[in-house]
Amino acid sequence: MTLPAPGTRAGPAGNGYLDRLAARSAATRTVLCLGLDPDPATLPPGFPPDLGGVEAFASLVLDAAVPFAAAVKPNLAFYEAFGSAGLAALERLRRRIPSDVPVVIDAKRADIGSTAARQAIALFDVLGADAVTVSPYLGEEAITPLLERADRFAYVLCRTSNPGAGELQSLVVERDADDDAPAEPLWARVARRAQAWGPGGTVGLVVGATAPDELEGARRIAPGLAFLVPGLGAQGGDVGAVLRHGPGLAGPAAGRPGGGLLFNVSRAIAVPPAGEARGGRGDPGERIATAAREWAERLPVLT
Repeated sequence: MTLPAPGTRAGPAGNGYLDRLAARSAATRTVLCLGLDPDPATLPPGFPPDLGGVEAFASLVLDAAVPFAAAVKPNLAFYEAFGSAGLAALERLRRRIPSDVPVVIDAKRADIGSTAARQAIALFDVLGADAVTVSPYLGEEAITPLLERADRFAYVLCRTSNPGAGELQSLVVERDADDDAPAEPLWARVARRAQAWGPGGTVGLVVGATAPDELEGARRIAPGLAFLVPGLGAQGGDVGAVLRHGPGLAGPAAGRPGGGLLFNVSRAIAVPPAGEARGGRGDPGERIATAAREWAERLPVLT
C-alpha cells in the first residue's frame, strides 16, 4: 500500500473530498467510518495503559479494520491527552493509513479568524486531515479557514449524539424573515445556514444516530449536505433510520456511491468484550477484523 508523506494530504491533487469518499465507499461497499479513539482504560491484555499501549493497540485496530472501512476518524483528544508525545503518535498513525482512505480528524474546532487559520494549518497541513469536525457556535466567520479549501472538508456540529445535546441544540430560535426561516430548534437553524457556507462541496453536518427524528429533519432541511453520523454501537443509535435518511438527496452529496454518508463506529469495533477484557483468550486482531467486517455489512452502500 502507498502511504502519505508526513504533512501531506493522502489523495491526488485536485480531487475533492466527496469524490475520494465516494471512490472508497464504492470500493468497500460500505459507509462505515472507523473511529480510532483508544482509551487506556479499555485496552485488552498485553497492552499497558500508557501511550505505548495506546499507540500499539491503535495500530492493531487500524491494520485489522481499515480494509473494511470507507474512512478513518481519529479523535484528537485521545492523543492530545498525552501531550506532544501523543500528537507524535497520532502523526505516526496517520502515516499508516492507506492513501486511498479519507481521514477525518475529530477536533471540533472554531475560533476568531487568525486562530482558525492556524487550526486549519495544524489539522490539514501538519496532521494531513482530509476532513475535520467544526463547531458552528461562533458563526460562519470563525470556521471559514476550515471550510474554504476546495480539496478539504468540514463537518459542522448540528445535532450531536450525546445525552445532553438537546440542552442547547433543541432551544427554539425566532423566525428569521431575511432567510425565510421559521421559528425552529437551533440544530435546524444550523442545518439551514450551513448550506450556504463555504465555496460549495466542502461542508457537511454531524447528526447523531441517537436522534432519528432530528436526523430526518436535518435531511429535509439540507438535502444536499453530506452527513457524518456518530452514536452507533455503544450509544445504541438507530441504524435503520440513518440508512434511510443519511444519504444525500441532492447537490454535492447525491449521485455518488454512499450518498456522502459516513457512520462512525469506534468502541463497538475496538473495545474487547467483557470476557476478553478480563484476560480471556483469543487474537485481538482477528476479533477486531471480524467486528469491522460485520459492521461494514450492516452499513452497506445503498446508492
